[in-house]
Amino acid sequence: MNASPSPPEFLDRWKPEVERALDRLLPPEDEPSGLGAAMRYSVLAGGKRIRPILVLSAYEACGGTDMRVVLEPACALEMFHTYSLVHDDLPAMDDDGLRRGKPTNHVVYGDAMAILAGDALQTLGSEILASRPPGREWAERRSAACREIFDALGWAGMAGGQALDLKGPENDAHRIEDILQIHRMKTGRFLEAALQIGAIFAGAPAAGRRGLAAYGRAVGLAFQVVDDILDVTATTQALGKTAGKDPLQGKATFPAFWGLEGSRLEAERLCREATEALDSLEGDSGDLRALARYIVERGS
Repeated sequence: MNASPSPPEFLDRWKPEVERALDRLLPPEDEPSGLGAAMRYSVLAGGKRIRPILVLSAYEACGGTDMRVVLEPACALEMFHTYSLVHDDLPAMDDDGLRRGKPTNHVVYGDAMAILAGDALQTLGSEILASRPPGREWAERRSAACREIFDALGWAGMAGGQALDLKGPENDAHRIEDILQIHRMKTGRFLEAALQIGAIFAGAPAAGRRGLAAYGRAVGLAFQVVDDILDVTATTQALGKTAGKDPLQGKATFPAFWGLEGSRLEAERLCREATEALDSLEGDSGDLRALARYIVERGS
């Protein structure tokens, strides 16, 4: 494989703002229960911050101008994402000892504290999303944002997709329809919700929200296709997590069904589908277009 492409400039532009806000919103390192340290360990361990930046990008693409409106709700999504990673790495789930190039939470703090850290990140993110931005004038949009993200996280979204993924070969989930269903729920639905959060707070019309939903579905699936490619072709050091685990665990993957070249072609097709869906937006969608291309080129 070629070296990974450099992240789009806007990722580097917005990432420091997200990092500072996360540091401010998380509990202190030295709070007495030990949860603060465990929560901070996983959230601040690195990562591209794609989900909060999707919120910011969608807000801008839908005409939003004051990023302070959506910065803290965007950080809530990074907490939800991190909670899912902490739980996903547990021995009872995917049983991984490495995440973002560091020992996973349960390796450092133990299974019980890792479970509680994930629980606490989920509830802190919920509190933030339900209360920011403050003020009665934002109440309706806050409520809509909560409905959107909680649906994406629950039994019909990420949790349900993970449950289907855990069944794996026991459920004979090797048909392409099953693979697509797992990843639409587990990965794509959350990315789609991140975009909708930005659109909701920007007051986007229905046509804009439909365009973002179509973009999110396509780019979310492309993200997972490329992840499956990288699991086969990249090193553990490059991934920051254990490479090659999915085939060893008998999981249904896109390369297993389409092959590597077929999977790359499908990722390219999904990238085109995603960018075409942005034509209905009134604001500047350049960042979202660049992000779709970056996601696909990780596997080039």
